[in-house]
Parts: sequence; structure tokens; C-alpha cells
Amino acid sequence: MVGIKPKGKVKCLWSPNMAYAVGLIATDGYLSKDGRHIVLVSKDKEQLENFSSCLNLKVKMGIHKSGQGRTAFRVQFGDILFYRFLLGIGLSNAKSRTIGSLEIPDKYFFDFLRGSFDGDGCFYSYWDPRWKASFMFYTSFISASNKHIEWLREEIFKRLKIKGHITKAKRVNYYYQLKYAKSDSLKILKKIYPSKKHSVCLSRKRLKINQALGIIGEKF
Repeated sequence: MVGIKPKGKVKCLWSPNMAYAVGLIATDGYLSKDGRHIVLVSKDKEQLENFSSCLNLKVKMGIHKSGQGRTAFRVQFGDILFYRFLLGIGLSNAKSRTIGSLEIPDKYFFDFLRGSFDGDGCFYSYWDPRWKASFMFYTSFISASNKHIEWLREEIFKRLKIKGHITKAKRVNYYYQLKYAKSDSLKILKKIYPSKKHSVCLSRKRLKINQALGIIGEKF
């Protein structure tokens, strides 16, 4: 009916949980072409539970099958106001290779970065065989968009004064990886996993990091 304003499921107000959810959408999610639906797909059920909790959503979780026959979990909901909010900060439909900078409040940048890391980041560690007792580890962020990975690098540098290293690789299509080694990696991890408060995150990634960093006496 004419004159009726749309009602939103999500409160479009910035908070640590909102920033984390936006990080997940920027990596594992997408905006549908219809101008109202937001979709998040992940193989981790906990990821979608965290996402729904952060946005106070009461929606059912479905099953998603890719073109390669792989099965994952899926959350989809319609919210015109939240859709417009996401457009306003720089997200768009079919964003994977076109996403660039996003308007994230400085106060919540590392909450956003934790969501981005949980969505499409990785941490790995190993003993370097070239030097005895040399334990190495890296934190990385991945995107199909070079513009977005360059923006992440700039934003992290502004706050932590660390440069990172960008590489281009190929799985099915080309993607870009922003990597931080050891001491720089620690600086990022201490920001995205603040020790004085509990922050929503993907528990398997945090556990993996804690187990690895326990070797050098660090814990998050």
C-alpha cells in the first residue's frame, strides 16, 4: 500500500556485533538482485549462528549446494532498510570482484576485520627447517578484489603501522592474499581478539591460533 514504510528486521546501528556481521557479509555473503535480500553461506554452522545472533535474526538455516556439488549452510532474509544500509557503506550486488573501500567507523574497524578474517581469512604456522627452534606463523586475508585487499592493507597500516605483503594466486579464479608474518601478525591478532572482553568469533579459528601461539607463550 502507498505510504507504508518498510519495516526492518535489523537495527541499522553500528556496534561491535554489527561490524562483525558486516565483515562476514563482505566475505561470505552477498546482496541479491531483488534489492531486499541478504544471503550468507558458510560450511561452518557456527558462522551462521554467530551472524544471526549478531543481527538478532529469527530465521531458519537452510542447506546450500554449489555447482560443484559441495554442501554448505545458508541464511537468507529480506530487509530493505538493511539492504540500503549495506549499499550506503559500499557493498553491492555481485561484489566479489568489484568491492573496494567500505565506510566502517574507526571504533569498530577491528570487529569488522575479525568478521572478515572469519569469513575469508586464514592462520597457519610451522617450524622453519632452515633454523633450529624457529617457529613461524602468518595471518592472512583473502579477496577476489584487488581494490578491497589494497584498502584493507591501507586501513591496517593507518592503525598499526605494519605493511603486510600482497600476493596473487589462483584456485579456480584469481584471488589476492594479504599476509602478515609473526610480529606483525601478533599485532593484528591482539586487536581482533581483545583479551579483556569476549568477542563473537568462529571458535575453531581462535582455538587453532591459541594452540599455535601457546608454543611461544601467547594466548588470545
